[in-house]
Amino acid sequence: MLEGLPPNNAAHLLRLVADEKRARAVADLIVESFEPAEAAATAFETEEPWPGGGKAWLVEAYFGFAPDEESLRELVAAAADEDTARRVEFGLTEKRDWVANSLAGLAPVRAGRFLVHGAHDRAALKANDVGIEIEAGLAFGTGHHGTTRGCLLHFDRLLKRRRPRKVLDVGCGAGVLAIAAAKVLRRKVWLGDLDPVAVEVANANARLNGVAAHCKPLLSRGVENLRMREGARYDVVFANILAKPLRRLAPSLAAVTARDGDAIVSGLLYADVPGVLAAWRAQGFFLRERIDLEGWASLRLSR
Repeated sequence: MLEGLPPNNAAHLLRLVADEKRARAVADLIVESFEPAEAAATAFETEEPWPGGGKAWLVEAYFGFAPDEESLRELVAAAADEDTARRVEFGLTEKRDWVANSLAGLAPVRAGRFLVHGAHDRAALKANDVGIEIEAGLAFGTGHHGTTRGCLLHFDRLLKRRRPRKVLDVGCGAGVLAIAAAKVLRRKVWLGDLDPVAVEVANANARLNGVAAHCKPLLSRGVENLRMREGARYDVVFANILAKPLRRLAPSLAAVTARDGDAIVSGLLYADVPGVLAAWRAQGFFLRERIDLEGWASLRLSR
């Protein structure tokens, strides 16, 4: 599991060894508690045995600033327990490609007809698959996280009913969702992110997947960039971000969604769902379908 953009100058590191349940919970809560450009977290299985059975899991969280260690221990205790919080270690990062290391060995991820994979797994593609290749060294929102996979599953199901003409991806990260849409529809997809590193990543992945002509990521907070609104109204709006911006952006995203369009939103812990639904219901949307994966909820909303 990997979520969060590598923060600029990510010099500060939190490390924790725990069982799978606690490791996932800690990594998820760190991602939920910080802005995407401030912190990122990864949790993965090691080869070391864990007392009581199974393998030990390693959590690594990266920060672009010196974190408040006491507050982070309290956060870990809230996600797991006090004993786990006491085992947290803090330090400085080495000069290395931490994202590539985190993704090493991850298997391809399937979401309906879509298969998110690295270069080493191109052979895993079947005849009718839509492959989305992600360069590990540039990964963010790779499809290995439940939020991205949930959005892809929603989109795959929607494509069985209709073929959207205009698609928007807000908070595009690595561009996985926009690339999926461009590959299937073979037409322009609008996408953007508030972090310039994410825009560079999405551009690189669009080129890697042969859809650079259809995907030209923009630097934009929501749809503030005028070019993000030029395709309105959109048949599908992706917003795989966090609960707070999903609530705040509900009016502006609703304004660029077609009357018969769908919003596919994610980045939600289960407890976040009622608040996000309330914000979108105020814009005339209702819940069409919900997918829960790995502790995260992905919603398809319609008018």
